[in-house]
Amino acid sequence: MFRLFRPSVLIVLAAASISACASTPAPPPVPDAPGSGPVLRDWRGIVTAADRDRYNRIDAAWSLALQQARRQRGSGDLESTGDLIDPRAARPGAMPPAGDYRCRTVKLGSQGGEDGLGYVVYDWFACRIERTPNGLKFTKVSGSQRPSGLLFPENDRQMVLLGSMSLASEPPANSYGQRPDRDLIAVLERIGERRWRLVLPWPQYESNLDLIELVPA
Repeated sequence: MFRLFRPSVLIVLAAASISACASTPAPPPVPDAPGSGPVLRDWRGIVTAADRDRYNRIDAAWSLALQQARRQRGSGDLESTGDLIDPRAARPGAMPPAGDYRCRTVKLGSQGGEDGLGYVVYDWFACRIERTPNGLKFTKVSGSQRPSGLLFPENDRQMVLLGSMSLASEPPANSYGQRPDRDLIAVLERIGERRWRLVLPWPQYESNLDLIELVPA
């Protein structure tokens, strides 16, 4: 036998149901990565056409830069860099921990052709990786060329950096897509125990491929 409810009873039941739903907490958000906080994921929706082209031709940059480095004179001890200059050296677990790093730049190839230096191995400088509301940010703290930018997850072996370059005594670069002559794209890879590299194809200045080696300070 069906039981009929008076309208006043139905109103009370509906109000109780709404109150119960409102008091139920929403489930916590799923973190993007352990300890990294929120992360911007869609770098392809942000990248400029010029940097997309650089990224798509990264294999060609490796090939030309290494050919020039092997046949042209250079500066510094290239042999000591080991896996840093091996295009196939990437290992799983690309995401680096936040903190201070020692970093050195190795420039491969020459935009000046056969007359330029085939490679330059620089001394160590200071770099930093920090957590921000948008994910991990890389900054080269010292030196005359100081790239800076956000790191985007790509896969287990790579992250993609979109950033810009500050020169000489300029303040740290903190914008992307506003000055095409300073924009850059790079791939971050882990190449050893507590050892990473940033691979910058077709940089704006001097070389055809820049490598920034990173080890915790």
